Amino acid sequence: MYTFSSRLKTFAIILMVLGALGIVYGFYMAPKTTADVEAILEKEAAEHHGSHAATETHTTINETHTTTEQQSETGHHKGTDATMADSVHADTIAITPVADTHHDAQVVTEESTTTHIVKKTEAASHDVHNDHAVHEKHVEHVLHQLQNKPWAALYVACIFMMLIALGVLAFYAIQQVAQAGWSPVLFRVMQGITSYLPVGSIIFFILLVLSGLHFNHLFVWMNEGVDVVGHENYDHLIALKTGYLNVPAWLIRAAIFLIGWNLYQYFSRRNCLLQDEANDNLYYKKNFNISAGFLVFFIVTESIMSWDWIMSVDPHWFSTLFGWYVFASFFVSGITVIALVTVYMKSRGYLEFVNTSHIHDLAKFIFGISIFWTYLWFSQFMLIWYSNIPEEVTYFITRIEDYNLPFFGMIVLNFVFPVLILINTDFKRLTWIIVMAGIIILSGHYIDFYNMIMPATVGDRWFIGVSEIGSLMFFIGLFIMVVFTALTKAPLLPKRNPLIEESKHFHY
Repeated sequence: MYTFSSRLKTFAIILMVLGALGIVYGFYMAPKTTADVEAILEKEAAEHHGSHAATETHTTINETHTTTEQQSETGHHKGTDATMADSVHADTIAITPVADTHHDAQVVTEESTTTHIVKKTEAASHDVHNDHAVHEKHVEHVLHQLQNKPWAALYVACIFMMLIALGVLAFYAIQQVAQAGWSPVLFRVMQGITSYLPVGSIIFFILLVLSGLHFNHLFVWMNEGVDVVGHENYDHLIALKTGYLNVPAWLIRAAIFLIGWNLYQYFSRRNCLLQDEANDNLYYKKNFNISAGFLVFFIVTESIMSWDWIMSVDPHWFSTLFGWYVFASFFVSGITVIALVTVYMKSRGYLEFVNTSHIHDLAKFIFGISIFWTYLWFSQFMLIWYSNIPEEVTYFITRIEDYNLPFFGMIVLNFVFPVLILINTDFKRLTWIIVMAGIIILSGHYIDFYNMIMPATVGDRWFIGVSEIGSLMFFIGLFIMVVFTALTKAPLLPKRNPLIEESKHFHY
């Protein structure tokens, strides 16, 4: 039986406490009123002006110097032109006749001038009013973005950690259905990681409910009046989707997905534990059957989940590859976590039957799914960019322009590093290589989720700050606490699994 290390438990508690403080601080520092936003914008404008003052001064001096030289070179010509202009003007005055109706013309001119001044004043007033309305709208938009920032940071960390557990659950179900002979010695590790799914699901569903109750502005399709013709928030494209994108149906779908996944997690673990005490393979066969059913349920609900919880933050944009793309991201993250937990447990003297061949196979899956993720990323990006359809390509333009570093950095972390590190067969057996690659890959896929959600929720008002770091620390601490507590609840070796002996002696 595994014993939860007091040092690891203390580390998890510290992460949770510091993370919770960071989350609270992020919400506390978010602007509350438009006046707060006005102050922020004025400060940014002052900083922007100050940063460019020296450059502008230098440019002005150069322009003045150039203008002076040009004036001295053309002065003679200008003087001659001026003399000629004065002569022409004098001649014109001399030959202009005095009209008998001079008084009437003057009255008409004065009336026309007055009318022109009044119209011009009214137009100027209208322009000022419009400019003020546009400014107020911009300030309100920035307020929503800055208020979204702590919510979005919390949302990204929460969904990322929950989907890691879901990815492990899907990998476990695949092993059951495939009747894989190499993996049963890792089943308890997988079940320990999936134990986080119920906890993560509850927290995540609470976040969804709070979004549906308008505690935040993460989902623009929830805004008031988006489907009401004539309303200032009316959006024709969103209005066409309200049959699907409406809060009650959205929450009902979320409840069905989360309950279905958690039911499989509960019964598959229960059957695996009961199999240890059984005299036949009844519970093993039950697990095979429910795993097959779960995979059918999962492949459908995972795609819809990706539309509901991630793609709908950009309701004008869509991609038919998006469900697979999201799946590849959290699936490889889940397998990476299995490898990291296994390596840690092995270093503590547990999992005696896990050998380098098991680690090698996990690393092969990490490498393979990383390539699969890259294929999906490139396919989605290349097709959308090449077709250049405005409502589609805007998604990538926004991320390339406003999120340049995380957008391209994520590709390096999720593709270049795994290829360079894990392509060598011998490297797949080295513990320190697995740990280094795992940390890089998990960081890259967190940034991937960050890129998917942040641009639509905070716009260009992003930065990795206290909210992001605090949210990630809290959920990592909670993940460690739940997973390693679950590992203490059952023996680390499933004794009565029909394939356990093959798994013990697995060698590649």
